[in-house]
Amino acid sequence: MRLLGIYAIWILFHAALCNYSEDQCSWRGSGLSQQQGSVEQISLHCSEGNLDWLYPKGALRLTLSPRLPSVVVGPRGGGGSSGLITACVKPSEHFHGAQLYLERDGVLELLVGDRPESSPPPRVRCFSRLPGEKVALFMQATPHQDISRRIASFRYELRGDWTARLSLDSNQISTVEACRPCNDTEILMAVCTSDFVVRGNIRSVEDDGNLRAAVIKVSATRVFRQKYALFTGGGRVATRGDIRTLLQCGVKPGPGSFLFTGRVHFGEAWLGCAPRYKDFLQAYTSAKAAQQIPCELPVD
Repeated sequence: MRLLGIYAIWILFHAALCNYSEDQCSWRGSGLSQQQGSVEQISLHCSEGNLDWLYPKGALRLTLSPRLPSVVVGPRGGGGSSGLITACVKPSEHFHGAQLYLERDGVLELLVGDRPESSPPPRVRCFSRLPGEKVALFMQATPHQDISRRIASFRYELRGDWTARLSLDSNQISTVEACRPCNDTEILMAVCTSDFVVRGNIRSVEDDGNLRAAVIKVSATRVFRQKYALFTGGGRVATRGDIRTLLQCGVKPGPGSFLFTGRVHFGEAWLGCAPRYKDFLQAYTSAKAAQQIPCELPVD
């Protein structure tokens, strides 16, 4: 399928390093001010934000130009960067009135359709692009007699060299790669680059069928670092939090202390490396003695 006429518009998507202000992270507007067949152009300059399109009419052209680090290490901490940029969109539960497409080399792929009221909530969709590759998003309103209750809303995240799509995308994935244990080098890098680094125990593991994820219930004995308040409590109340990972990885509750690391994805913690704490401590101590640790952690 190819774009024709006025809808042959690319929402250019690149990782140019540029300054941005907080008011350029999100957009909220109404189709009531648009003419039928018109296209509104929008530019956002954050690596994450949201878009709310009330009463969709016509189409939107959205340019995402986030400021990303020149080298970003993925959740497994490989220590290098392929230049791959991963983007994810999370439609609201009540996404209606428009369709969202990914366009790559002139070919359209439907990411989020205009669904009936009774259909299940749409899934998070992720995609990647290589340096120099042109991909696009295209937001097109669908005709309705009554648009008064139509709102097309989604959140977006862009990350450099990040495999968040392994957790949430509806496409087939390599569970072998996603579920394999991290080696010592990956563990030490994950300690430096992850959004959260927590020592704790697994209380239980629950299934989230909607996300096709396992939710690990963690009692944290020490929070070394966290982005946002993922693990809360303290004092007489135990510090607790949830970490998600693939169902296919078969995580089970068990005894022992672990070092949990990973990324924050749409406000939720997703598991990266999670060695037993004694194994991490052995690797960390040996690397420190050899002056080969990428960063220091105040371990016991």
